Amino acid sequence: MALLISPMIVPVVIVAVGSYLFFGQFGLTNTRTGLVLAHTALATPFVVITVSATLSTYDTNLTRAASSLGASPLSTFFRVTLPSILPGVVSGGIFAFAISFDEVVVALFMTAAEQRTLPVQMFSGIRDQINPTIMAAATLLLVLSILLFVALALLTRQQPTVRA
Repeated sequence: MALLISPMIVPVVIVAVGSYLFFGQFGLTNTRTGLVLAHTALATPFVVITVSATLSTYDTNLTRAASSLGASPLSTFFRVTLPSILPGVVSGGIFAFAISFDEVVVALFMTAAEQRTLPVQMFSGIRDQINPTIMAAATLLLVLSILLFVALALLTRQQPTVRA
């Protein structure tokens, strides 16, 4: 668990330099694959924490009951387990998206000059001059964030229904 949550504790600059040096050995710097892997490493702790918190309150008797009633393991997962842990999975996905989307430092280290992510483009635009396009993009990102967290709040408020 300590290894999985270490990217959350270590400063982002150190993670970015470490990712650059590690992925450089495999020729993955300045590639989309390297960027995706680095962002995945940064987002994994948030997913692990939210999903494990949801799984800690999961009643395993539900799985046993579905199995004893003749449900296959795949059917049990999709009809019993997943609906019960869905709020944790969705919130982990939202946190992973938000962390990955906000990460400028790793994107600066892992991408080439022609690969411009939106956060890097906004960072460059703010550094050079204040542009109305950047303000519009920031407003859209703020609205998107609010909508995602409202959806998360609505999802966690619902009581999951268990179907066997």
